[in-house]
Amino acid sequence: MTPTPLRAHDLLWVSDTPMATDGMPLPDWAITACRQGAPVVVRRAPRGSDGAVPVGLRGGARHERCAATVAARAITRVASPEALAITTASIAADAPFAALRTLRALAPKLDALGWAWGPTGGAGFALASGLPVLHADSDLDLVLRMPTAPSAAQRDQLVHMLAETECRVDLQIDTGHGGFAWRDWLTSPHQTLLKTDHGPHLVADPWSDLA
Repeated sequence: MTPTPLRAHDLLWVSDTPMATDGMPLPDWAITACRQGAPVVVRRAPRGSDGAVPVGLRGGARHERCAATVAARAITRVASPEALAITTASIAADAPFAALRTLRALAPKLDALGWAWGPTGGAGFALASGLPVLHADSDLDLVLRMPTAPSAAQRDQLVHMLAETECRVDLQIDTGHGGFAWRDWLTSPHQTLLKTDHGPHLVADPWSDLA
């Protein structure tokens, strides 16, 4: 398939086994995950000279993470966080994990903000794959596409929304040319660590610096 431009956090299903970035064989857990049909996640890193896509693999345990690359021609399916956000309506009110219950509760409020958003991390992976990667104490990871800085009212609305949730919410803001942690920006709005495909940069304004 010819995918649309890929972005960090997109989940990919691939027909070829990914290659570890360090040149070593994939760990056994990663091979098992690939055989189970688990997707890989696009990570922020430069494309290979041959167009290879930087991805991350995950297993069932927290420590099971591996950086790898896949050939663009091997991509058979793409699921963006925004696409996964649409599926949150099917989450049961008594879902077994706090991360899913929190996602269900936040979804209509996030929709009302007007920005594109979606679940990432374990919740996004579980929704996309059905694989058992969530735990009772799993955080909820989200990405919010925010191409311009929020107004004071929008900022306060989002702060209030995330203040009282059943589980911890780790929100990443994607400006279109990089991403940063919402909590960190609130703490230090004029010195933000912006993660880009070419490495992290400490910037005064994540919406204009490096744009």
